[in-house]
Amino acid sequence: MSLQLYWFIPAHGDGREVAKPRAGGPPGVATLRRDPDIDYLAQVAGAVDRLGFAGALVPFGIFCEDPWLVAAALSQRTDRLRFMVAFRPGLLSPTLAAQMSATCQRISGGRLLLNVVVGGDPEEQHRYGDWLAHDQRYVRADEFLAVLRGAWSGPVDLDGEHYRVAGATVMRRPDPPPIFLGGSSAAAQRVAARRADVFLTWAELPAQTGSLVAGVRALAAEAGREIAFGTRFHVISRDTSEQAWAVADAMTANLDPALVARTQERFRRSDSEGQRRMAALHGGRTDRLEIYPNVWAGYGLVRQGPGITLVGSHEEVADRIAEYHAQGLDHLILSGQPHLEEAYWFGEGVMPALRRRGLLAGPDGPDGDRPDPAPPHRRAGQRPEVSVR
Repeated sequence: MSLQLYWFIPAHGDGREVAKPRAGGPPGVATLRRDPDIDYLAQVAGAVDRLGFAGALVPFGIFCEDPWLVAAALSQRTDRLRFMVAFRPGLLSPTLAAQMSATCQRISGGRLLLNVVVGGDPEEQHRYGDWLAHDQRYVRADEFLAVLRGAWSGPVDLDGEHYRVAGATVMRRPDPPPIFLGGSSAAAQRVAARRADVFLTWAELPAQTGSLVAGVRALAAEAGREIAFGTRFHVISRDTSEQAWAVADAMTANLDPALVARTQERFRRSDSEGQRRMAALHGGRTDRLEIYPNVWAGYGLVRQGPGITLVGSHEEVADRIAEYHAQGLDHLILSGQPHLEEAYWFGEGVMPALRRRGLLAGPDGPDGDRPDPAPPHRRAGQRPEVSVR
């Protein structure tokens, strides 16, 4: 299938650096931060909508604005963009999630996607009152998704280890939104094979990614299912490779070594398999961050979550995306700082290169057609297409 590209809504704020510079750093260096007010987030969403991305991830976390409310608000200020709402299955009832998603699907005109985030940071889990161990969280997620899907066509009963429901349903059945489930562990792979439409693996090197995709595809086949695959990248794309690497180098030039050391130690203790693997890619070193051609691990020095960045000229970034696509990845969630400017760099530089290669549908792709300018949810008598396969 053609690539499906998604951008990132910076619901935790935005800026130009990986982290604040160390005390006593060069004069004039400062973190330029933008608050995640709805007008700025609408600017990002509007740009992404105009550039032709398939959708945008609205993240969940203790430092983020609520993703359901953000997605609902932004759906009224965009025409086509689909919103991938991230949420933790252990923090709300699956029946309530079925109701919320059905409502969001209706008011957005069928533009909802769901990103199930089981969680991998014990400190953050505890802030939300969730004390389950890693593998038990996936057992709970499996039951949650069984009820969620059942309620959309319900009623459904379940007497499980974590949920006991009778007659779970929604009064107005939605077009079921596609479910993206992330992780890297064996537990994540098993649940994705059984319940997800798209498995979001943490980005690693191409060969490692291809191996993981093959394994999960086999698990899904055993369950009589087919699923798609995706991952998450940061991107720094410029007209020349030298310009892109200058931006990457500047983002980490003034990191506090003590902060890097503390963060890496925390990541090594994480119960998230993906987070530990991110830390292992560079081992906390700051002198060798290009771990593969045009693949940079700088974000992972101090940032939790996926830490790989594609860096280079537009054609070089397109080369790497094509390589990952050949390993089985069809859905790519992308981000860059600041998210507004980087969306334009990528949308005006890399996306045309991907279309010319026939990897992305659009005006320069194999069909040569531009999308219908009429927003899908405003076409009389038609329901929007939200299938991921």
